[in-house]
Amino acid sequence: MNTPASTRQAIATFGMDTITLAGPLSAKLHAIREAGFSQVMLKANDFVGHPQGFDAAVAEFKASGLRGTGFQVLRDFEGLSDDLHHYKVDIAKSMLDMCAALGCKVLLACSSTSVHASEDLDHIARDLRKLAMLAVPHGIKIAFEALSWGRVINEFPQAWDVICRADCPNLGIGLDSFHMFASNTDLGELEWIDPNKIFLVQLSDFMWQETKTFEERRTTARTFRVFPGEGVHSAQLVHLVRQLEALGYHGDYSFEVFNDDYQQMPLPTVAARARKSALWLAEDILHLSAPLPGQMKLKV
Repeated sequence: MNTPASTRQAIATFGMDTITLAGPLSAKLHAIREAGFSQVMLKANDFVGHPQGFDAAVAEFKASGLRGTGFQVLRDFEGLSDDLHHYKVDIAKSMLDMCAALGCKVLLACSSTSVHASEDLDHIARDLRKLAMLAVPHGIKIAFEALSWGRVINEFPQAWDVICRADCPNLGIGLDSFHMFASNTDLGELEWIDPNKIFLVQLSDFMWQETKTFEERRTTARTFRVFPGEGVHSAQLVHLVRQLEALGYHGDYSFEVFNDDYQQMPLPTVAARARKSALWLAEDILHLSAPLPGQMKLKV
């Protein structure tokens, strides 16, 4: 795939996620690079499961020339006590070591779904503060994201609340359009967030208007997300991206697209879909006039 320099420049703000593509790490990185992307969101499994080991995987990534948007994902960290807490602290330290080895500046942590976790927001904030302090020596930021099926924190305003309680410079919020739309969160709540504390924005869509239960949200999120412009929430996505721009956010956007169908398609085909989505957002949404709803139709 021969990607013009102008295209690479246009989509420089956007990146793919290795979870979208099937196959070995080297093939994923090659497809992403060939599609014109300069950054990629990295998943731990791609590195710890590498046939030649973690160090070889790190070398492979660094040789790709891609920048790491971030590293994911630390789950179910906050709100635990005693042995469970100490166990998760050890896991967090290992994740931070890997994140640092890859040169990634952001570690994504998702809100807990554990029935063993406390509902006390101050307890949650205290744990997030500890996580952020563990990240300081590595120069890593923690992006805390509200899963739409999280037990206590399941909408981004709640995540922002505990982030403010924790009050750490390197602890900020990770925003995910899927979770916003699945939980039908009022996007007007974004006005309360400091744009300098938005450390990651993940974009995706899905093919139905609502998810009525936590289980439906979880299943859709893990098997049938689509790229921006392919689903039924395009108007909301346009509003979200423009609202973030107006707020003063000028950071990265990552396509967080779990899709079982894409896992059965050739990597260049899937990467080409992602490129079309990035060009739509970069040219039509962030720089040109507003497209009509439903204008974008991906055919590759």
